Amino acid sequence: MHSNGGIGRENLMPMSHPTLPAAACSALSRALDEPFAGSAATATAWLCLEQPGPWGRDALTQSHLDTGLAGELATRAAGTGVRVVLIRRPGPHPDRHRPAPRRVYLAHTAPGTSFLRAATLADPKQLLDLDFTAAGAGSDGGLGDAPAGPLLLVCTNGRRDVCCAVAGRPVASGLADEFGDAVWECTHIGGHRFAPTALLLPTGYTYGDVNVERGRALLTEPGVITDRCRGRSTFAPAGQAAELAVRDLIGCTDPDALRVSERDSRWRVAHVDGRAWTVNVEAVPTSPDRPASCGAAPGPTTAYTIVDIS
Repeated sequence: MHSNGGIGRENLMPMSHPTLPAAACSALSRALDEPFAGSAATATAWLCLEQPGPWGRDALTQSHLDTGLAGELATRAAGTGVRVVLIRRPGPHPDRHRPAPRRVYLAHTAPGTSFLRAATLADPKQLLDLDFTAAGAGSDGGLGDAPAGPLLLVCTNGRRDVCCAVAGRPVASGLADEFGDAVWECTHIGGHRFAPTALLLPTGYTYGDVNVERGRALLTEPGVITDRCRGRSTFAPAGQAAELAVRDLIGCTDPDALRVSERDSRWRVAHVDGRAWTVNVEAVPTSPDRPASCGAAPGPTTAYTIVDIS
């Protein structure tokens, strides 16, 4: 477990990325040894649409994607458990403003039923044929085929937070040189202060402080890596922390082995072999205050502390 204690403002000496200021949100988070567990965005499914060119702060509606389509995708995804992200190839980002095939990925993240599908669409409006409610519940809707391996998305949305662009783009580029289409840049996946952040599909495990070496391990090593893991997006934040704590306790790396449920304000983590643990997770306001993203005013955030496991 990482500790939040023992660092006061007067002792804060953040180490930043060489091209990031020392006051960048990710540098401050690292200096405070902020815990990663429980910080992943919550989504049972991820819909990833290729969109070249620049991305604005609200990338889905502030890109070269048709604004009507962007709004409709957001509306259809709302409340279904599906999170829509834009993706693009690492490197230069030209958008030639002419119709071109788009790569699309759909992933469902629930343990035991997770899947990843890939397709190439002539027109992104074909996504309006997707049943978003069914996708959130675990249906692939007949979209595409299963790719050979996992997919790693690295957040590089600089208009949302400079840390993601400056720290994330070299990681995405370095990994894409080695793994090709298994690695993409993506829009905001939450937690700028943990940048570089990455999402591994189909499992939905999200990571912070990713570098090329750690990204390579995520793509090549079998099983769940808990180092710097922010949680599995299938679960609520406290459930993410509970699941990772049990994984570390028993040395479990099988992504399909554990199920998580909440009971009487505690979390039950059950293994498919019949074992189960009750995990008491406490949501603790962090101190000192820190910015949630670059340019934001410092404020409290929430860390998830494991009180006990029985």
